[in-house]
Amino acid sequence: MAEELYFIKTNPTIAKINLYNKLCREEENILKFLQPEAQNTLETIKEKVKDSVEELTQEELLLIFQWFHQVYSSDHEETKTQLFINGIDLFYEIPTTVHAENFVQILSDYEKLLKQDMNYMVDAKNFNQFLIYGIFLTEILNREQHQDNILCEYLKPDNKSLYLLAENQCGLKEPDHKLIPDLQHYFTDLYDLTKFYKGSIIKLENQ
Repeated sequence: MAEELYFIKTNPTIAKINLYNKLCREEENILKFLQPEAQNTLETIKEKVKDSVEELTQEELLLIFQWFHQVYSSDHEETKTQLFINGIDLFYEIPTTVHAENFVQILSDYEKLLKQDMNYMVDAKNFNQFLIYGIFLTEILNREQHQDNILCEYLKPDNKSLYLLAENQCGLKEPDHKLIPDLQHYFTDLYDLTKFYKGSIIKLENQ
């Protein structure tokens, strides 16, 4: 299961120039990191980045991610800055294992309900629908706290089928109520950060 969850937006145009040049310039460094089959792996990554960073597999993107984390290991914010400069915008993360695992489980249940595999890269519109479902689900589960969620009430009229889906799902599982407020916070944050975004959202699980 995921230990951390990263949410990423990409800029293929910037990556085509900056990330490609960085991979070429620091080839010796990254080859040590990519063992085994380092040269073949690096050439595959470079060719894909030159075309579009969104062609990278989840495993290839995670390798780049882990390499940046190693190079800038003393400063997490610098890691994020350098990724951004190279066309990879780490705009949100869920760093706690138990929260990451529960978020992934909610996503898995949602995919089964809709008979739809969202994969690690998903269109922002579809991701937005999942986030609205997550907001509804956590709000219904958190009702006993008597906390009104204004966003939930705002979204409900235009998303009745998603609300009904969340309501039905709530009756199937007994959740860990201690985790619900934090999960509700993650869903709301992610919704706010992506509701006007039109590109792809990448969900990267760091095992």
